[in-house]
Amino acid sequence: MSVVVEIFWKLWNWWFRLPDKLRYLLVGGFNACVAYILYVLLVLLMGEKHYQLALVLSWVISSFSSFTTQKIFVFCTKGKWQDWVREYIKCVGVWFTSYVINALVLEVLVDVGKMNPYIGQILANACTMVTGYILMKYFAFKNRKNPLI
Repeated sequence: MSVVVEIFWKLWNWWFRLPDKLRYLLVGGFNACVAYILYVLLVLLMGEKHYQLALVLSWVISSFSSFTTQKIFVFCTKGKWQDWVREYIKCVGVWFTSYVINALVLEVLVDVGKMNPYIGQILANACTMVTGYILMKYFAFKNRKNPLI
């Protein structure tokens, strides 16, 4: 076995020995960064008064990478393509719930609290993390399997 493959398998095994809460936090952090960068770019392109439209677009675009990384690297579910579709639909439901919470908190922070929309989105996103983990673990990816380690 080559050194690269051996290192890969050691990292793979190490990763899946981490608790799923920690994996969710790390993968979720990565996904949140992707979504936030998209949000910032869209606000810059469309203007600050369109921050809610930027939020919707960043949410839709980032959902594909978020689903894949959570499915594979956090909740370790397997199955046929129909299972992937079913889980994705459940994830969309979870994300929609998270989106509504995020949008409401962002609206309060920006319009009522007169907060900068960039800072407001960071705080609003933090409010949705715990809810997202619980819904993902016990609803969207509830039929989890052990990863191949």
